Amino acid sequence: MKIDPRRSEAFLAAVDSGSLEAAASRLKLTPSAVSQRISALEQDLGTPLLIRSRPCRPTAPGMRLLQFLRRRELLEAEFLAETEDATVPVRVPLAVNNDTLATWLLPVLAPVLAAEGLLVEFVLDDQWHTFTLLEQGRALACISGEPEPMRGCTVTPLGIMRYRLVASKDFAQRWFPGGFTREAARKAPVVVFDRKDSLQAAFLLQHFGLPEGSYPFHYVPASDPFAQAIRLGLGYGMLPLEQCAAMLEAGQLVDLTPQLHMDVSLHWHAWRIQPPRLERMGAALVKGARAVLLPS
Repeated sequence: MKIDPRRSEAFLAAVDSGSLEAAASRLKLTPSAVSQRISALEQDLGTPLLIRSRPCRPTAPGMRLLQFLRRRELLEAEFLAETEDATVPVRVPLAVNNDTLATWLLPVLAPVLAAEGLLVEFVLDDQWHTFTLLEQGRALACISGEPEPMRGCTVTPLGIMRYRLVASKDFAQRWFPGGFTREAARKAPVVVFDRKDSLQAAFLLQHFGLPEGSYPFHYVPASDPFAQAIRLGLGYGMLPLEQCAAMLEAGQLVDLTPQLHMDVSLHWHAWRIQPPRLERMGAALVKGARAVLLPS
């Protein structure tokens, strides 16, 4: 049995757009026609593929189908791009964490993307959740804290991002005049990236016995504003050395716990079988990451 291309196109559109209505608009169909095509695909494969919620979500079998369709799309685009009159660009969805994208990734990837004629779509999440995006078929490769590969994929260590607990000089003098202590930390506001961000919580629990929720905090869910909030004295928090080293050297920030830090190991996950250009991009990414990150 072959997968019907019109039915798989409707499934992809529903997952990507998040609703049958948006998928219908994209495909210039009615929502009923999109739903019928997806239902027919489910009948063909003998399993439910889509949870018709808002947004639409693939089921477990739907995730496996999504992985296959994403890879097929990439292989087709790669083939078309190699033909003489090709006009179809090759777009690669990559799942990465925010700090990686805000620091070392773009300088590493920019030359190879330009040289290979690749387009990239960054799908952002915490380093402990980017792996899930690869599992769900929303990305074709990812940078993750997960050290074990998914079936059919390879994993390559990239290096370590070292995080320091930092604050502005004025903030440190106000809240920690006697140094960073457990009692002072119970009152001083922390800057947290989002509800998935566990770095500060893990650090404070491990080294100072402070459980999450026992101190005030702000949410600032964007890398540059997050660093700016700390620099402006809104609170204290953990920044990667790649982002804060210059500010520490310039005296804009101070290291609150110079003897303590948090290391996050990063890994590159990619499918074993992939187009040559994606292989070359991955090789360049690994080489570039190892040149800027601490060795694993």
